[in-house]
Amino acid sequence: MTRMLFVNTYVNDVVAAKEFFGALGFTFNDQFSDETTICMIVNELTCVMLMTPDRFQGFIADDMCDTAKAREALLCISADTRADVDRIVETALGQGGTKWMEPQDHGFMYGRAFRDPDNHVWEVMWMDPAVAAGEAPAEVATAG
Repeated sequence: MTRMLFVNTYVNDVVAAKEFFGALGFTFNDQFSDETTICMIVNELTCVMLMTPDRFQGFIADDMCDTAKAREALLCISADTRADVDRIVETALGQGGTKWMEPQDHGFMYGRAFRDPDNHVWEVMWMDPAVAAGEAPAEVATAG
């Protein structure tokens, strides 16, 4: 069975969120979007539903997290290259996002993170394709 993933969260302004994530290269499914919700497409099997706080509250039975003080999740997207990691994060910062933590460089894996205008944390990560395929990283494979 192939499973789809729908991440649901809230934003204070769906129009501003659409502009922000659109600038990062994301597209949206208008069929599942309205004035209270936008459906951001990550890939053919993954979408992020960005809702107004009132709309989101209708889907939960408890309180929403104050993202200025706590994390409800770490959302991580992949990038094709190390340079793409930097490009995406720098674009986010230029569009009103803020820096979150220092870059992490493990040689075979590189990542950076930002907070979107609603303080949700988004990590952007590149991994050496050989490692992603299950092979040892080059520095481990040649050691010994």
